[in-house]
Amino acid sequence: MAVSLRIIIIGVVLLLLDVYFYQSVRTLFANSTTFRKNLVFNIYWGFTLISLLVFLVPAVFSFSDLPKVVRVYVFAFFIMVIISKLIGTTFVLLDDVIRFFRWIASYILKPEEVVSNEVAINPHVISRLKFLNYVAVGMAALPFASFIYGMVKGAFDYKVHKVKVILPNLPSEFNGLKIVQISDIHSGSFVSTSPLEAAIKIVMEQNADVIFFTGDLVNNETPEVLPYIDVLKKIQAPMGVYSTLGNHDYGDYITWESQAAKSKNLQDLKDTHGVLGWRLLMNEHVALKKGDAEIALLGIENWGGNLNFPKYGDMKKAHDGTEKYPVKLLLSHDPSHWNLEVSELYKDVDVTFSGHTHGFQFGIEIPGLIKWSPSQFVYKQWAGLYSKGKQHLYVNRGLGFLGYPGRVGILPEITVMELYNS
Repeated sequence: MAVSLRIIIIGVVLLLLDVYFYQSVRTLFANSTTFRKNLVFNIYWGFTLISLLVFLVPAVFSFSDLPKVVRVYVFAFFIMVIISKLIGTTFVLLDDVIRFFRWIASYILKPEEVVSNEVAINPHVISRLKFLNYVAVGMAALPFASFIYGMVKGAFDYKVHKVKVILPNLPSEFNGLKIVQISDIHSGSFVSTSPLEAAIKIVMEQNADVIFFTGDLVNNETPEVLPYIDVLKKIQAPMGVYSTLGNHDYGDYITWESQAAKSKNLQDLKDTHGVLGWRLLMNEHVALKKGDAEIALLGIENWGGNLNFPKYGDMKKAHDGTEKYPVKLLLSHDPSHWNLEVSELYKDVDVTFSGHTHGFQFGIEIPGLIKWSPSQFVYKQWAGLYSKGKQHLYVNRGLGFLGYPGRVGILPEITVMELYNS
């Protein structure tokens, strides 16, 4: 009941926001015909009513009982509307602040000293600034259109990012080793197998020697991935497919009927990696072999250094016994682990592969010109290749999505990294 009441209160607040923002819309059509005014009124408030009804659904139905397409897209659509109106409301608020000071000025200055003709006629009548209202509506429409485009096009516009890394100590047998990395599939966010099939086709076209998956196979529960088992089984490589866990794989973000149920879910997910033919690395290392040469591949459980993400990983346990290997590669889901522990305490780890950030699924990337995302205000390393001394980190932008079912500017990624010794 408390949850339902909270949802209703938030709904009322959002309704008040809509009333406030509508003032800009009404101002823009103030000189229109009655028919056009009525049309705008009906469209605006009809849309608002539908949005509020969608928002109030969880007060009546359990979120998990709703159809998947509703959970993934309809609620995301509602959030997009709210964000867009909040952006537009900023300019409405600016308009009202200006009007407030003009109103104050109308009581202080003489009518002929007031610039506005309307105020000069009646000092205490302060009109809305039509320009700012145009800006408010435009600034609300722009992100909304971008979000729609990100859902329709960006979500499945898979991009291959190719990088070369020089490791002087790399055995000659491994020279030119081709690694494909994918991350953050978030299978619970997909509503059909087609997008994943397209992505995996691209993965396999890269002809990798070895493939790494760096966590977040699901959003919360193992059953999310079951419809995609046959598709994901197609991910194969001559030297194998290796994986690790991400923060979402532990089921920490939902309520379980018991700790035993949560533990079983995690074990089921671990078993699923095996069913897929992936070698799940849990705070351990294995040797990758080519001819008579070997390099070490370490994999740890999630270790988060930002935003109180859990630290399940045990780097010491994974690292122990790797002294004999000339090169060490590490799978660690959260890039903050590299910045806070790996690059400080384990300087013999040559390349770390991470994901997690998704680049916030929003930003601007123009190679050679600009690389920006809100993600950079949370993560020092958030997308692409980073180096510190002789150590390297690659942060994959993620294959899937979470929350907002789309990508704007920061597109889903398949990484191809080649290692050379010179």
